[in-house]
Amino acid sequence: MDKSERRICWYSSFLIALLLSSPKFLALRENGFIAQFWHFNLAELLFQVFYNSAFCYLIFYINLRRNNISTNKQILNAFITIALMIVCCLAGGIFQRRFFINFQLKGIFWSGYFTRFFLSTLFTGIIIKIIYLLRKSKQKDRENSQLKTAYLEAELELLKEQLNPHFLFNSLSSLSGIIREDPEKAQYFISHLSKIFRYALARPLNNLVSIAEELTMIRSYEQLLKMRFEDAFTLETDIDVNDQNFTIPHLTLQPLLENAAKHNSVSLTRPLTVKIYIDDDYLLVKNNLQEITEPENSTGIGLANLNSRFCILMHQEIEIQKTTDSFIVKLPLKR
Repeated sequence: MDKSERRICWYSSFLIALLLSSPKFLALRENGFIAQFWHFNLAELLFQVFYNSAFCYLIFYINLRRNNISTNKQILNAFITIALMIVCCLAGGIFQRRFFINFQLKGIFWSGYFTRFFLSTLFTGIIIKIIYLLRKSKQKDRENSQLKTAYLEAELELLKEQLNPHFLFNSLSSLSGIIREDPEKAQYFISHLSKIFRYALARPLNNLVSIAEELTMIRSYEQLLKMRFEDAFTLETDIDVNDQNFTIPHLTLQPLLENAAKHNSVSLTRPLTVKIYIDDDYLLVKNNLQEITEPENSTGIGLANLNSRFCILMHQEIEIQKTTDSFIVKLPLKR
């Protein structure tokens, strides 16, 4: 039994005992019909209530002490409950007749005593059945939650597997050109590329990282783009130190910079500028829009992949704003 079940059992035990002992109060009327068979005795009433409460809680404990009970075990507990009812009824009746003054006829006393314990067992059994049903419902909810979590984790892994090969292909294409032109620069390129992949492989358990961590990684990616475009590419960040504790999904910024470089014309006469800043609990990634007339083939992963991860981890979608001269992606933040 968990804490809430124990509380339910204690309250139910006391209420059942109090309900079945309530006819005793009818004996308070001296000229009433009930007063002809027994006299009101407060000590006897208190004993009866607490004894009956203890009996009910004992039945609860026997049947609910384990969370997972097989059908055979439930049948065995039912037989134990019946035997315990008979034993407790006889023991309590003998004790009550011996230590409290009673004027009832013997037959009336025992029939009333047995009826009270039978009803206590019946009411207790109904509550036990309700608790069994609640346990099954909770178990199904846990299983559904575990299945949902497993599904989301599998979906996230699939998205990450799509992301990394796509980035690797683009990076290797750039690296092959740099190796032919400047082998020394290629080593510098590989150094930053290794930092990016080390960050990509060090996935946090909850798949969320701080903006500060993402910015540290994105500086390495910025160097890769600068080696590719030289002075034609600029990255500007304007984020207060206190705001860098906001969290976003792991590997959020790199695909956005990659998309900006992929879908826009970049040259010294038409430089590409990407700005990263915060506005109204959103992280904004903005670039000047200068779309190329014949864009390279796209796998369709990009923003759809990122939006899927935000839906899973943040329960919010990203927002995209496109104007004649700019392209902005708004990313919801989480403390």
